Amino acid sequence: MGRDGLRYIGVAERRARLGVRHRLAGAARAGSPQEVADSLVALHGTDPATVYLAVGARLAEPAKTVAETERALYEERALVRMHGMRHTVFVFPTRLTAVVHASTGLAVAGRERASLVKAMAAAGAPDAAWLAEVEESTLAALARRGQATAAELAEDEPRLRERFVYAAGKSYEGVHTVSTRLLRVLGVEGKVVRGRPLGSWTSSQFRWAPAPAHPELDVAAAQAELLRNWLAVCGPATEADLKWWTGWRVTEVRRALAATGARAVALDEGTGYVVDGDVDPVAGPAEPWAALLPALDPTAMGWQRREWYLAPELWPSLFDRSGNVGPTVWWDGRVVGGWAQRGDGEVVWRLLEKLGGVERRAVEAAVAVEAERLRGWVGAARVTPRFRTPLERELSA
Repeated sequence: MGRDGLRYIGVAERRARLGVRHRLAGAARAGSPQEVADSLVALHGTDPATVYLAVGARLAEPAKTVAETERALYEERALVRMHGMRHTVFVFPTRLTAVVHASTGLAVAGRERASLVKAMAAAGAPDAAWLAEVEESTLAALARRGQATAAELAEDEPRLRERFVYAAGKSYEGVHTVSTRLLRVLGVEGKVVRGRPLGSWTSSQFRWAPAPAHPELDVAAAQAELLRNWLAVCGPATEADLKWWTGWRVTEVRRALAATGARAVALDEGTGYVVDGDVDPVAGPAEPWAALLPALDPTAMGWQRREWYLAPELWPSLFDRSGNVGPTVWWDGRVVGGWAQRGDGEVVWRLLEKLGGVERRAVEAAVAVEAERLRGWVGAARVTPRFRTPLERELSA
């Protein structure tokens, strides 16, 4: 037992939980992108390629990654790319869209719309009533088209091309079109979502689509549901981890923990929480496992405190200045290095953690298999992370 009679969950068990629940250990790999998303709750979607690379790393048959992920996103709509926690774009299972919208989107949406109206007024642009008319017309045009780019929507609603000066006189002054800011607001409000990209699966240019219909949920209930889903995958986690991941106030985190009946446990860094019924020891994978995870992968970015799976001395090589993680090499529940793709398609990697001779040879052999597995399904595509890190730049050069 740990402090105050709480069950102690050490680093080894946390890594074992991660390998199984995040679908990274060999026997735990998933059969479909939907299974991956359900297991992880959210896949970072700011960089489109991250979604596919995160899925491919977890599929038992990675050759199906691109086709099945595109089908889930754009045909079956089992997955949705939309704004979520911390005002960041993620891919969620469709079953969670209402939960995400109510638990994290509503508060941000109110601020975003107020900011847009204020910025337009400061620039002498049309008022909120005019903006409401444009919004209604734009949503109607999108409903008719099904999916469309901002330029295509401006053909139907020319007022989207109106331009105004944002933050005049400031160092970040810029000229914005109404479409750029309005579509962003509509996305945060849960009225539109990201649609099919204009190019391949690595393209950052995309179409917009109407958001899936969903009920309006009670905010507190939605927060409890989102937290319960995430703790089931990422527990144990501290209060600080939960606050960081959700972007909520600490009072909201504590209210959600109480509502879910989460159980306290002892961790090396303090008190952590697991969902009710998840206190007992968890068996880990039968064999050690290796994985090559992409930049912004939800496992690498899942917790605020990362020392239990990522040694602090590795951070300068693997993170950019804004705290975004780059591509990482994993061995049995911890980060041991990083990887990159070169212009000729070769997947290259480097181990950063000091390993003993026998373990190092085992790691090198396993990582080489994963690198070839990744190169096999990526094929002719070339992937460059949007947020580049020192080691990724060096390896890809």
